[in-house]
Order: sequence, then structure tokens, then C-alpha cells
Amino acid sequence: MLLASDETLTRFLETDQIIKHHDKEGRSATYGELLEKADPSMAGMVAPALLVKLQNQARAASRHLRQVLSAAALDALIVFGDDQNESYLEDCRPAFAIYFGDTIRNDTKQHNTYSHLPDWYIKNRAAFFEPDEPREYPVHSGLASHLIEYLMDAEFDLAASKSLRAGEGEGHAVAYVHRHVMDPNRPVPVVPVFLNTYYPPTQPRPQRCYRLGQVVRLAVESYAGDARVGVLASGGLSHFLVDEDYDRRILKALADKDARFLQRIPPSKLMGGSSEILNWLAVAGAVEHLEMNWVDYVPGYRTPAGTGTGMSFASWA
Repeated sequence: MLLASDETLTRFLETDQIIKHHDKEGRSATYGELLEKADPSMAGMVAPALLVKLQNQARAASRHLRQVLSAAALDALIVFGDDQNESYLEDCRPAFAIYFGDTIRNDTKQHNTYSHLPDWYIKNRAAFFEPDEPREYPVHSGLASHLIEYLMDAEFDLAASKSLRAGEGEGHAVAYVHRHVMDPNRPVPVVPVFLNTYYPPTQPRPQRCYRLGQVVRLAVESYAGDARVGVLASGGLSHFLVDEDYDRRILKALADKDARFLQRIPPSKLMGGSSEILNWLAVAGAVEHLEMNWVDYVPGYRTPAGTGTGMSFASWA
């Protein structure tokens, strides 16, 4: 949704009538069922002009995030992100995995996860990836290897990847960072850390994701040299039914360093796309010694049923 043009914002009604949904209690629901329960005032909140206004707020927040990353002058960026049938499939889907090759390929090839959706949506999603020729982005393989060893000693049993399958490119979580958060002319070497937020039965629990972040911080602090290392969570808060009240509770808990609340987020709040909250919990564990110094939240409603995305942005220093 962050990449949608003004002209396509109203067309998410087409996709949201097709995709699977959950209500705020985590129960499976159709678009029609959500619409029936929605506040009638929601129809006024998705007027085209208001959709554009909120989208512009999200675009401004994205630009600010790019400025924050650029100003940090990092030597490496650890990216916590989920995988959606991109690098890890049903033949073997780990709870956690780290990529440690020297480079990672960004490619235009689309995965079939979204093949059932309208062509305009698939084209829009392609903006996550490079529009022209495939490109190899740098990976901080030394730090990645160190993280793997450190986490294994800390009793995290990880999967590790040194390459992608032939003809495949990196998943959306890292691709979005490369295409829309980093300066393409000065890419920061990344360490992709994948969390299986979506697919049972190997979904890590909130407490484990928070602990992962804590141990990643310890690993970084033990790494030789004086490298400047950042961590980033790639993913939204609630979607595809916006739960604005709970999103704001999560952001407050992040600001207040309320580890107890974060580690006890119930499974009902982590269904479908909302499971990407787990990526934020990993960052929360890693930066619990820092202060949240900026936050912006855009309740990205896009249909009268209240579907959309909780578009959230924050930084710690």
C-alpha cells in the first residue's frame, strides 16, 4: 500500500473482496462479514481525497525514514523481515534464518503468492523490486556469520542461507529496504534475518522474537571492530483489517519499553499480515537500551469495511 499511486488507492476494494481476512479477535472472516460489522462512518473515511491525504502522510514518513538511515552512516544494517513463500517454501520453512552470502540478488521476478489478484495490484507490487536488470546488493557476510555463531551458542537453532535458488531474487522484506529506504547509489551492506511470521506451525512466539532481538544486540556488541550497526523491522502493524486502537497500544509499549506487554501480545492479534508485528518485537528487543525519538502512524483504511494497513514508522537512537 505504501507504493500505491493516487489513482490506484480506491482500487484496493477489488483486492480486499478477494483476499482472506481475520477480524480483530483473530477469527477468519470474509470481506462481506467485515463490512456488515463495520461502523457506518467508515464509508466517509475512505473518500478519495482523504485516501490521498493519508497516503501523502505515509510518503512523508517514508522520506523521513530514508533521511534517518542516511544520516546514521551505518557500516551494516540488520533487517528483520518475514518471508512470504519467497526464499523459504513448504519443503522446509524455518522459524528463523539468516542470509550470509557476500551479496544478495534483487530481481524483477514475481512470486506466485499474488497471482490470483488483479493485474494492477501485481504491477504495483513489482515496485518493491528493481524495474530493470537484476542487481546484486552487498551483504555484511562477516557480521552475518558472527550472528549465526553467536545465536547458535545462545540456543537459537537457525537456518542459514549462503545463496538464493537459481533465478530467484530476494524477498519483499529486504527488497523494499533496498528500493525505498536506502540510497540506491550508496547501499548499506545488509544482514537479512528472516522470521516466519505467517505460516504455521513454525511461527515464533512474541517472547521468542523479543529475545532474538536482545541476543542480536549482544552479538553485535561482541563483534570485533568499531562498526556502526543498525537494526530495522520491515513490515506493517495491523493488516488487512486495521486495528487502530491496538496499533497505538503497541507503539506506546515500544516507546515506554514495556517488554511485558510486547511479549504477551495474544495470537489473535498476530493473524495474517498482522503477524509482521513480530518483526517489530525483534527490533524492540535489540533497542531496549535506546529511546524512541520519532514515530508516525497512518491508519491506512481503504474500504468501508475498515480493511487496509496500519502504516507505522519509528526510529530509536
